[in-house]
Amino acid sequence: MSTREFTNLIVAQQSFLNQLAYKLTRSSEDAADLLQDTVFKALKNKDKYQEGTNLKGWLYTIMRNTFINNYRKKKNQNTFIDDSENKYFINSKEADKESYTDAGVDREYMMRQIESVDRHYVDTFMMYYNGYKYEEIAEMLHIPLGTVKSRIFLARRKLMDKLKDLRH
Repeated sequence: MSTREFTNLIVAQQSFLNQLAYKLTRSSEDAADLLQDTVFKALKNKDKYQEGTNLKGWLYTIMRNTFINNYRKKKNQNTFIDDSENKYFINSKEADKESYTDAGVDREYMMRQIESVDRHYVDTFMMYYNGYKYEEIAEMLHIPLGTVKSRIFLARRKLMDKLKDLRH
C-alpha cells in the first residue's frame, strides 16, 4: 500500500478520531493536538500496519496510548492549571527543585561536576529525569533499551560519586 493510499484511509477515519480525541481530552485544543500526534505516529509507523487489520482499532489504540503517555507526563510534572480567566500555571515540583538546590549549594561547582560526567550519560539521564520513558528515550536516541537503562544507572552512580560532598 502506498503512503498516499494509507493517508487517504486515515483521513477517512478523521471524524471518528475527532470524536474520540474530544471524548478523551474534553478540550477542543487538546483534542486537536492529540489528533495530530495520532496521525503523525500512524504515518510514522505505516510499516507496522498490516493490511486487512482493523484500521479504526489500530488508530484507536495509537490515540489511547498517546493520550495515556501524555497524561502520565503531565502527572509526573505535577503541573496544575488554573482554568480562571488569567490562566496561571503553577508547577510546584519545579519550584521545590529550585528552592532545594539553591539552599547552601555552590551551583557553579555542582554544574562543573555534572558537566565533567560523560555527555551521553548525562543527556540520557536528563531525558529520564524530565519524564521520558526508557522506550521513548531509546527511540529518540536510536539506541537499544538496555543501553538506555545502563546509561541512566551509570549516570546516577557517577553523579552521586561526584556530588557526594554536597549530600547531607
